[in-house]
Amino acid sequence: MLIRYKKTFEKIAMGLLSFMPNEKDLKKLQQTMKLYETERHMQLFLWKEEEDIIGLVGVSFTEDTMELLHVSVNPSHRQQGIGKAMIKALQDMYPEKIMTPAEETEAFLHRCQTNETGKGSV
Repeated sequence: MLIRYKKTFEKIAMGLLSFMPNEKDLKKLQQTMKLYETERHMQLFLWKEEEDIIGLVGVSFTEDTMELLHVSVNPSHRQQGIGKAMIKALQDMYPEKIMTPAEETEAFLHRCQTNETGKGSV
């Protein structure tokens, strides 16, 4: 289930974000978290299964798009379709928005859309 980020989840969100290649540096990670907490157009969502938060997805909204900035799944839960499920849940939450990838998420989003439709449509 996709839930909105709250400050009480900061440590787990930072842990999950740190799996992203460009978020390994602590200062960079702290800056990214601050952006999600202060910028109205940016939103972080967490993926919760039972009592555990095992993934996150971060987006930046414009009037008609949502740019996929971050996707991360706990390594012990990878290869189970959680990333794809997070993308689908996000698209279901905002059906009026067109999802576009950031440079870091382009390959992942392309794979999700290719698997879903049989052809790439980024």
